[in-house]
Amino acid sequence: MRNHTMVTEFILLGIPEAKGLETVLFFLFLSLYLCTLLGNVLIFTAILSFSRLHTPVYFFLGNLSIFDMGFSSTNVPKMLVYLSGQSQLISFQGCASQLFFYHFLGCTECFLYTVMAYDRYVAICHPLRYMVIMNHKVCFILATGTWMGGCIHATILTSLTFQLPYCDSNEVGYYFCDIPVILPLACGDTSLAQRVSFTNVGVLALICFSLILVSYTRIGISISKIRSLEGRQRALSTCSAHITAILCAYGPVIIIYVQSDPSPLLGAIIPILNNLVAPMLNPLIYSLRNKDVKFALRSMFSKSFDLEKKNDKILNFTRQRPILNY
Repeated sequence: MRNHTMVTEFILLGIPEAKGLETVLFFLFLSLYLCTLLGNVLIFTAILSFSRLHTPVYFFLGNLSIFDMGFSSTNVPKMLVYLSGQSQLISFQGCASQLFFYHFLGCTECFLYTVMAYDRYVAICHPLRYMVIMNHKVCFILATGTWMGGCIHATILTSLTFQLPYCDSNEVGYYFCDIPVILPLACGDTSLAQRVSFTNVGVLALICFSLILVSYTRIGISISKIRSLEGRQRALSTCSAHITAILCAYGPVIIIYVQSDPSPLLGAIIPILNNLVAPMLNPLIYSLRNKDVKFALRSMFSKSFDLEKKNDKILNFTRQRPILNY
């Protein structure tokens, strides 16, 4: 029997075919990451601050903002570390954690978009019963279910992947730990982990996408029955932001799976779009196309500006007053 050295850390080889572009990519990804955090913090703060936004649709939008901040923070900080020229090593536990949170938040995204599609279906097809059907209890259960479902999904995949022995080879030909690049490094039989990961990831995403299509098919039928043009436009405007967000999330994945033999570079670009670009675009999509969110953001900035002017006046007044000794 051959001697094996058990792996305690992995080496992330980085983005394929990107050698020599590390500095450019570092500043590009850093700017995108900061915009993602800033935009989602603003959206989440606006939803919390204004009672006008305490409705089911904005409750799920707040959950989406939390997801976007967490999802982009799963892989991007480590990627920025090695793009800046520092260590490309990641510990065994760090790799397992990265894989867990990537699939936990990815599955939560699928569930959350499905729930948001159902919310839009109730709003368009049953407008008079909307607040009765989507009450606070139902919204809380649906939101909790999305996060718990994602956690169960990620726990199964992570336990099956990292219960296998890893020895000798520890070079990951990618820029973060994921099942397709980690399993080939295992020394044991990976057939069970491959079957379960395909079922959990592929079938689950397909089911969620099918439910979204069913919801919007029903929505389309209801909108076609509206006689006035203004009523149709108003109904479409309530769904346009969510449809755009779904296209940004599912579009890149569909593109790569349609191709029979995608290149390694394209296989790396698609997750970057999902990890950085889509979470950054969501705040823009929901703020630029939503009057309530724009009003809340303007009010929030105007209040902070007025408070700053008031503080400056108080500071100038105290400077002009004579100092009284008691």
